[in-house]
Amino acid sequence: MTVDPLDTDADDRIDPRAVGPFRLPTAERAEQRIIATRVQSCLREPPSAPAREDQARVLPHDAEIVEEATGRLRIETPGSDLSADTVTCEEGRAALAAPTATESKALTQLGKLVNACLARQGIPAVKIGLANTWTWADPESARTGQLRNRPVAGCLAAGRREQLANWVAPAALLFVTTPGEVRPSTLDLSRPNQIRIIAVTGLVLLAAIGVTALVGVRLVRPLRALTAAAGRMRDGDATASVKVTGRDEVARLATAFNDMAERRRHVEQLRHAMVGDIAHEMRTPVTNIRGWLEAAADGVVPLDRELMSSLLEEALLLQHVIDDLQDLSAADAGELRLHPQLVEIAELLPAVTDAFAGTAERAGVSLTTTASPALITADPIRLRQAVGNLITNAIRHTPAGGRIEIISRTAMGRLHIDVSDTGPGIPPEQQSLVFERFWRADKSRSRQTGGSGLGLSIVRKLAEAHGGTVSVASTPGHGATFTIQLPL
Repeated sequence: MTVDPLDTDADDRIDPRAVGPFRLPTAERAEQRIIATRVQSCLREPPSAPAREDQARVLPHDAEIVEEATGRLRIETPGSDLSADTVTCEEGRAALAAPTATESKALTQLGKLVNACLARQGIPAVKIGLANTWTWADPESARTGQLRNRPVAGCLAAGRREQLANWVAPAALLFVTTPGEVRPSTLDLSRPNQIRIIAVTGLVLLAAIGVTALVGVRLVRPLRALTAAAGRMRDGDATASVKVTGRDEVARLATAFNDMAERRRHVEQLRHAMVGDIAHEMRTPVTNIRGWLEAAADGVVPLDRELMSSLLEEALLLQHVIDDLQDLSAADAGELRLHPQLVEIAELLPAVTDAFAGTAERAGVSLTTTASPALITADPIRLRQAVGNLITNAIRHTPAGGRIEIISRTAMGRLHIDVSDTGPGIPPEQQSLVFERFWRADKSRSRQTGGSGLGLSIVRKLAEAHGGTVSVASTPGHGATFTIQLPL
């Protein structure tokens, strides 16, 4: 088994000064020094036995001891030919070239890394020697393995890098240190250095205080404005708001506060309007009932059947308003209970139309229904209520001689129920308001033109409770079409 010449000359780009676990300890260095000195003396002394006539005369050599990066010593003889060296020096040279205990341990570790790399490539094992040399472990491999020398060189270089990983400083230290520079191990606390430390610390503290004060002012000022605006809002100022500057988190908080204040103003306006509307809607029938009862009690009018029918009509109107308010309150609280079941639309719509046929006839309005067969899961009572409210609204706003059409159709997996009339229509700017509670186009609140203003709001809540929507499409002067969309 011989050392592969291709492998020993391979350039593994590893600095020869990186020796890692091959560095000899002090004891082994001293032992190497003793052996090297003995060999040097042997080579410098002439041989004790004279040369025979058939041998060349052996001269003393100019031997020098050279220390390698690991601490290992070797003998160099510049300008001398050691081919005729005496046998007496061979024993010492062999002892000097033999691996020490430290080197043997490092070679064993390196051999495991290299052979593990070779095994992954299906290449036989090798033995690693000093100076990055290797030989085949199996004689057969020495005869047949010439073509696998390059993989061995690669595994040897990879093994050396892995072995040196824990012994070499990070590459970044090459840029922040100076080779050979000796730095003090402790901090120099001389008088000048103390002054420098105090000055630098003072500057850092001043900079920190200045930055903290600046950030504090920029942060506290808008927060104080928000606090003041919240206090004004608590005290009843409906116009409380703050000025928004910048794009940071505080600015976004100020924007959210302004949006909340605007929403609160809108809700407060709706609340005032709702209270006034409720009072008006309930005051009218109560006033009528009270007036007729006082007149009957004073004997002004007789308490006959006609008066009782009128009082009953006013009581029913009052009950209708109360029922509508209860439905809206339950819907807002999420307590509007449904009892879904399979409903055939072709049967439900004609039944609803028949219920309003008398009212439409008295108003002089024709009422027609076109219902395509469709099976839907819904609460039939609530669905009849929603369609009935749309029909009532249509009858109220359709002049005598007009017509109302109820049409059902299916499209895109949804059921569409259209209620169209030939009334005056709804202006575009009012179409987004028709589903608001107590909103009516007729502001006079006359009994001929207006109901409680809650019917369409209830339709929207009932549609949403079924997972659907309600919308309106209208052209002024050409009637309006209200459409309920429900999932099939």
